[in-house]
Amino acid sequence: MLTLENLHKSYNSRPLLSGISFSVPAGETVCLLGASGSGKSTLLRIIAGLETPEAGRVLWDGADLASVPAHERNFGLFFQDYALFPHLSVEENVAFGLRMQGVPEREIGLRVANIIKQINLEGFEKRRVAELSGGEQQRVALARMLAPRPRLLMFDEPLGALDRVLKDDLLDELRRILRESGAPAIYVTHDQAEAFAIADRVLLLHEGRVIQDGSPAEVTANPVSAWAAHFLGLGNLLEGEVRMVTPEGWLVLTPAGEFIVGCGHSHRAGEKVNLLVRRERVRAAPEGRLRSRVADVVFQQSGFRVSLENGLVFRLDEAPKVGEEIRLELFPSAVQCLP
Repeated sequence: MLTLENLHKSYNSRPLLSGISFSVPAGETVCLLGASGSGKSTLLRIIAGLETPEAGRVLWDGADLASVPAHERNFGLFFQDYALFPHLSVEENVAFGLRMQGVPEREIGLRVANIIKQINLEGFEKRRVAELSGGEQQRVALARMLAPRPRLLMFDEPLGALDRVLKDDLLDELRRILRESGAPAIYVTHDQAEAFAIADRVLLLHEGRVIQDGSPAEVTANPVSAWAAHFLGLGNLLEGEVRMVTPEGWLVLTPAGEFIVGCGHSHRAGEKVNLLVRRERVRAAPEGRLRSRVADVVFQQSGFRVSLENGLVFRLDEAPKVGEEIRLELFPSAVQCLP
């Protein structure tokens, strides 16, 4: 099991990582989500032994790795640019790490054949990687990382250069391979959909700290702050003022109108609060309390993205006309008061 204890790192006298601590047990995939510059890639490099933290420890099964060089940690690190050898064939690229380890040639041949079969590249063994598509090169790089049987797998934006269809196909492959390997894995991305598709746990990094740690369902259901809700794209964010308590919940006045919030927090009249208004938990209804004119309508696979003149955006099953006034009914779970 990998364990990080209170890691700190600065660049140009500014803190980049400020007390990062978490563990990754066998068989679990943890996804690090954060904006550019939040320290995700630096954290991977520290774990791999390519950079040194200013404070804190990296442990494997309780043993401190501070004195263990990168090439002896047996951790696999997968980069977005693949770093393949273009003059070598597919099987030569996959075998490279095994030869560096001094693995006997007969075993190399068996391992390479098994890995190439696992990633569905049979028949490509003799091809040079320069002749392959981006998705095929990604599979070769994955095979090369897996061949030495690393005890920890790390991915740094591995699918960032691929289009959405190919990315979705390879995510399915990655999930299968990670399950079969049983190794702990850390996956870095800024793509929320990619993170939720691959991760058992999601860690949100903000200003050098892990501000939320939970399953994809937990993180999306209960964001810990307005920043987390905004970064995850969970819905409309509004600043409001508590007016009074009603039988249905707290009445909050915002620039977009009044909302009833059925939360368990204690509030007082005049208190400023942040609201998250979910885009999908709404329906058009003649008796709806939320009223506004339609500013824009965009078709999406999940329905229609409807922008209103009051600044709110919702998803509706049917498209209203731009310029018409509509009334919307919000489901009870549509509005959350953020901590």
